[in-house]
Amino acid sequence: MTAPRPLAPPPGAKPLPRWLRLPLAKKFAVAFVGLVSLVLLINGAVDLTLNYYDAKRTAIETQRTKARAAAERVDAFLSGIESQVGWTTRAEWRRVSPEQQRYDFIRLLRQAPAITEVAYLDPAGKEQLRVSRLEPDAVASGKDFSTSPRFTQALSQKTWFGPVYFRRGSEPYMTVSVAHAGRDPGVTVAEVNLKLIWDVVSAINVGDHGYAFVTTSAGRLIAHPDLSLVLRDTDLSGLPEVAAALPGSHLAGQDYEITTGLGGGWVLAAHATIPRVDWIVFVQESLRDAMGPALESVIQTTSLMGLGVLLAAVAGTFLARRMVVPIRTLEDGAERFGAGDLSERIVIRTGDEIETLAHRFNTMASRVQDSYETLEAKVAERTRDLNQSLDDLQRAQSRLVQSEKLASLGQLTAGIAHEIKNPLNFVNNFASLSHELVDELRDVLEPATLDPNLRAEVEEIAGLLKGNLEKVVQHGKRADSIVKNMLLHSRTGSGEHRPVEVNALVEESLNLAYHGARAAKPGFNVSLVRDYDPGAGIADIYPQEITRVLLNLMSNGFYATEKKIESAEPGYAPTLSVATRDRGDSIEIRVRDNGTGIPESVRAKMFDPFFTTKPAGEGTGLGLSLSHDILVKQHGGTVDVATEPGAFTEFIIVLPRRSATAATPPQPATETESQP
Repeated sequence: MTAPRPLAPPPGAKPLPRWLRLPLAKKFAVAFVGLVSLVLLINGAVDLTLNYYDAKRTAIETQRTKARAAAERVDAFLSGIESQVGWTTRAEWRRVSPEQQRYDFIRLLRQAPAITEVAYLDPAGKEQLRVSRLEPDAVASGKDFSTSPRFTQALSQKTWFGPVYFRRGSEPYMTVSVAHAGRDPGVTVAEVNLKLIWDVVSAINVGDHGYAFVTTSAGRLIAHPDLSLVLRDTDLSGLPEVAAALPGSHLAGQDYEITTGLGGGWVLAAHATIPRVDWIVFVQESLRDAMGPALESVIQTTSLMGLGVLLAAVAGTFLARRMVVPIRTLEDGAERFGAGDLSERIVIRTGDEIETLAHRFNTMASRVQDSYETLEAKVAERTRDLNQSLDDLQRAQSRLVQSEKLASLGQLTAGIAHEIKNPLNFVNNFASLSHELVDELRDVLEPATLDPNLRAEVEEIAGLLKGNLEKVVQHGKRADSIVKNMLLHSRTGSGEHRPVEVNALVEESLNLAYHGARAAKPGFNVSLVRDYDPGAGIADIYPQEITRVLLNLMSNGFYATEKKIESAEPGYAPTLSVATRDRGDSIEIRVRDNGTGIPESVRAKMFDPFFTTKPAGEGTGLGLSLSHDILVKQHGGTVDVATEPGAFTEFIIVLPRRSATAATPPQPATETESQP
């Protein structure tokens, strides 16, 4: 097909830019995708902004909650120290003996590992007892602490927490003083090693990579998961989040939120204060962990935007093709019709004006074609009828020639069989009479006086003659059976052709075959398995011929199981199974035995006339050949064999329900028997 040439622009018209000279489908797709993408981008940007600020606000609030919880845990640690010291401040404690007081202090040091030194100041501020982990104990040293804040502040506030100081320049310590109860109270002073607060800080869980730390109001580190930073007396007042939280800062009381962490990298920080000791607890978490939901929202929104653009591209392409393809189809159809193809029809299912236009085009094309094809249709019809008649005549001629050939062959076979049967009858009859004459000869010679040697020779000759006659009779009967089967092959009648109940016919044949086998050999026994399909119904067949086929197959099955019994292992159970199946326009009959099976070399020749594997006198080799002709040639069916040597043999017969052709009236071949 020649592509349509583009129309030339009118003279003087300004040509469009190259990027605007696009097909209609591409223009529609670009406009659709661009509009959808713009809407998605605006919606995604707004959604990302709102999600970011919402996630940030949620993360900051979470960090603040964690900071307050961390401050409460540190405050609980200090309250525990205060409680441990408190049981040495009862009113009656100062009246116990100095040895008991020393023992109580030692027990206090054991119960509170954070306390490294504890001392008792009497109501005058004099040191009466000091027990230390780091220095020798002192009893009644008399040191005057009456003006020290640890004494004066404790009396006025009941409990006083001193400022953090660093002993030996590295380890942080704090003094805790608790006034005794009663009048003229004394004071118990404990020096607390804040290094042990590391356990409390380390136990605070702040996400996967976050942590908490504690500083003084001056920004010096008191507790941190990295204990080495505490031991180095690290000053964190230079960190933005710490500097913003120190007293006096213009951001005091507010969180710095997003900042740079102590180890580098962006973190989300929040803090909470412990008022009674002026400590600040900071909680830091990496920005990636804290803003994880926001990042997931960004990824999700971006993915949805990409998916939306992709779907928009697919939808735009689909809609563009749905709009442009019908137009191109209409254009191509009109061009082919104009080129002389009057059978061209345009099929468009769009439900719009384009479909209406295509329908009107088809109506016009049909009218034009009808005016040209009327004569051509008549000529084609006559030619078709003549060709059909010629084909029917040729098929009838072929069938007639084949029938004539088969009829001539059948007549020749019948004539030969007739000619053979007469002399064969004479042979059989005279052999039987001669057998009887031998017995009469013996009776005649019995009273005669003969030499013993001569009598023995006569008896021997008579016995040999009698055995020869028996063999002549045996083989004569086999030849007579062969002649009868040849007459069955050549006869022109097939019995009555009528509808028959298939299951009843098979059951009747099975009973006949079984009782016939039992009559021939009373000791023979076999298990019969019946599997009849109720849907097998009725078939239009020659019942006498099908019965003959089934009897032959079942007799062969009985023979195979009988032969297998002779060599089978103990426990072998001879079985013959018969089944019918409904196959719609045909029926299926299966005859299966678990006998000796059929070797592959025999299977290829088993339907040939006069081929048999049975010993002489037990088979003619015409049973399966005759069965094959009845099933295939007479009824138009099929017969297949499935077998496994030493295991089973199964014949599968398929007969059409109504395809058997009516036969001519029975005309059996004349069998002439001559009597002596």
